[in-house]
Amino acid sequence: MKLKKILAIALSTAMTMSLLAGCAVSTDTGASAQASGSTAEAAAPAAAGDTAASGDAEEITWMFWDDLNATEDLISLGYKDVIDRFNKDYEGVYHVTPITTNLEEYYPKLNALVASNQTPDVFIVSPGPNLDVYVDPGVVAPLDDYLADGWMDTFSSEAVLSGGKYGDNYYAVPLNIAAACVFYNTEMFDKAGVEVPKTWTEFLDACQKLQDAGFTPITISAGTAWCLSMVAGYLCDRNGVDLDKINSGEAHWTDDNVKNAADQLLELSKYFQPTAAGDTNDVATAGFYNEEAAILIQGSWAIGQINGANPDFEAKCGVFQFPEVEGGNDPNRVIAKSDSLAMSAKTEHPEAAVALMKYFTDDIAQKYTAEKGGKIPVTKVEYDVNAAPKELAYVMDIFGNASGTFGFYNESLASTEAGAFFDDQFVSMYLGDKTVDEGLQAIEDFYVENVW
Repeated sequence: MKLKKILAIALSTAMTMSLLAGCAVSTDTGASAQASGSTAEAAAPAAAGDTAASGDAEEITWMFWDDLNATEDLISLGYKDVIDRFNKDYEGVYHVTPITTNLEEYYPKLNALVASNQTPDVFIVSPGPNLDVYVDPGVVAPLDDYLADGWMDTFSSEAVLSGGKYGDNYYAVPLNIAAACVFYNTEMFDKAGVEVPKTWTEFLDACQKLQDAGFTPITISAGTAWCLSMVAGYLCDRNGVDLDKINSGEAHWTDDNVKNAADQLLELSKYFQPTAAGDTNDVATAGFYNEEAAILIQGSWAIGQINGANPDFEAKCGVFQFPEVEGGNDPNRVIAKSDSLAMSAKTEHPEAAVALMKYFTDDIAQKYTAEKGGKIPVTKVEYDVNAAPKELAYVMDIFGNASGTFGFYNESLASTEAGAFFDDQFVSMYLGDKTVDEGLQAIEDFYVENVW
C-alpha cells in the first residue's frame, strides 16, 4: 500500500506527459506560453511581477492555480500583492516568478514538474494525511527549524498547523482557513417564500419551492469531481460514516449509511442546473453570482471569487450550514480546508523560499485574507471585522458553532488513489453510468484490493 502511495506522482506524470507536450504550464507574464516538444521547456518559468529580476538576485519559483494578472478572485489578487511586495522588498537579493495553471490541472502539472526534476521552490499543497505523496519520496522539506525561530508563535494556534504535520515534522504551513457551506441568493429565497433550511427534508422542500417559482435551485460542478464529492462527503458524514472504521475494515462502503448518502445525493441532483455534468467549478460558481441559480454548495474560499467578479452581489448573498440529516450524525461538523505552502527539498535557495512563505503569513497578507478575501486568517493578526465581506461573519458563526471539523473525502481516505476513485465513482453514479449499488461495490472492491 505504501508503495502505491509513493508511486502516485509517477502515475500522474505518465498520464499527463502528452498533455504537457502540447500545452505549456503558463507563467504569470500575461502572455501565452508556447507549446514545446520538451516538458522542461514547456514548464520553464519566465520573469513576472512588478519588479524585474536582477542578475544578482537568487531566483525562485512559486506554483499556483490561477493567473495572477487576469484573475478577479480577491484571494488570488492578494497572493499577487504578496509576490509584488516580496520582489520589491528583496530587489537585487531574491526574486520569485509564479508558475500558474488552472485548478483542474494543477496537481497533474505539479507532479509532472516533480517527476522531471523541476519542482517549484514553493508550491501549494493540500494538508492532511495524503501529504505522504510528497513527504515519503522526499519531495518536500521539513520546516521545523524555520518555524522554531519565532514563526510558529505568529500562528493563532498549533491546531491550525496540524494539517501540515506528517509524522514528527511539519512540511506545510497554512495560508487561510475556509469552511464548506451553502451560499444562497436571499432575494430568490424571499420571492419563492423559502426559509433557510436546517434539515435535509427542509432543504429538499426549499429546492422544490425554488423550482416551482421558476428558479434553478442549485448550481454545482460535476465536471470538477471534487465539487460533487464534497457534497457526497457531507452526506456520508451526516449519515454517520466513520472513515477510521472503514480504513480498518470494521465498516464498509456497501453499508446502509453510505448507500443512504449516495441515494440522497442523487435525490438532490434533480435540482442541479442542466449543464452540471460538464460545468467546471468556475462556471458553476459564476452561475451563482450571475443569479442564474439560487444555491451554491461550496467553500468559503468562493467569497473572494464571488465578490471579486460581482461586488454588488454581496448584499444578497447569504450563507448557511450544510443541513442535518434527520436521525443521523452530529449536524455541527464542518468540512474545513486551507491553502497550504510547502518548500521543495531540492531547492537551492531555502532561505529565499522561506522568506517568501513568511510573506504569505505576515500581517499585511493575513489582514487582506480577512478584510478583502473573506477567509479566516491563520495568525494572531487583528483585522477590521466591519471591513471584511459580510459573508465572512456568517462563516465565522458556522465555525463558532462547529463541534468538530473534517476534511474533503478525496484528501482523507486511505490514499490519494482511494480519494480519486471515490470522486470518480460518485460522478459515475450521478451521470447514471453506474447504479448506487454498482458504484459503492466498486469502491469496496478497490479497498479489498488496495487497502485491507
